[in-house]
Amino acid sequence: MNGIEKITGRIAAETKAETDRLLAAAETEAAEIAGKYRAQAEREAADARAKNEKAAAEREERLVSVAQMEARRELLAERQTQVENAFARALEALRALPEEQYIAAAAELLVQAAPDGRGEAVFSPADRERIGQAAVDAANRKLNGHLTLSAQTRELKGGFILVNGNVEVNCTFDTLLRLQKEETAGEVAGLLFPRAQ
Repeated sequence: MNGIEKITGRIAAETKAETDRLLAAAETEAAEIAGKYRAQAEREAADARAKNEKAAAEREERLVSVAQMEARRELLAERQTQVENAFARALEALRALPEEQYIAAAAELLVQAAPDGRGEAVFSPADRERIGQAAVDAANRKLNGHLTLSAQTRELKGGFILVNGNVEVNCTFDTLLRLQKEETAGEVAGLLFPRAQ
C-alpha cells in the first residue's frame, strides 16, 4: 500500500503543482487582459472627456456669439429709437419756432426751392394765415422773384409745398427732416453714442 500511497501522493502533488501553475498562468493572463481593457477603458474615457470638453467649448462659443449678436441687435434697435426720437424732437422744435424765425426759415426754403423766383407756395391753413405772405414776401425780396401765396391750403405739419406748373417741390418739415435723416443718421448716432463708434 505504501507504493500506492506514494504513487497517489505523487500524482496528487503533480496535479496540485500543475493546477497551481495553470492557476498562476490564468491569473497572470487575466491580469494582462484586465490591464489591457482597463487601459482601453481609460483611453476611451479620456477621448470621451476630450470630446465632451470640445463640444462644451464649442457650445459655449456659439452661445456667447448668439448673446453678442443679440446685444448688438438690441443696441442697434436702441440707437435707431434714439435717432428717431432726436429727429422727432427736431421736427417739434421746427414747428414751435417763434413767428419771426419761422418766417425766415420758410423764406430761405422758398429761395432754395425756387431759384428762378417763380411758383406758388401752399401752406397749411394755420401757417398760411400766420406766416405765409410774410415768408413769400421775404423770399421775393431775396430773389427779386415773383413767388405767390396760394389760396389753396393742404394739411401739412410745417413747411410748404411749392407748385410751379406741373412740378411740386415738397418743402414740408417732415419730408426735409426725413431726407436729412437718411443722409445723417450715422452722424447723429455718433453724436448720441460717441463711445460706441
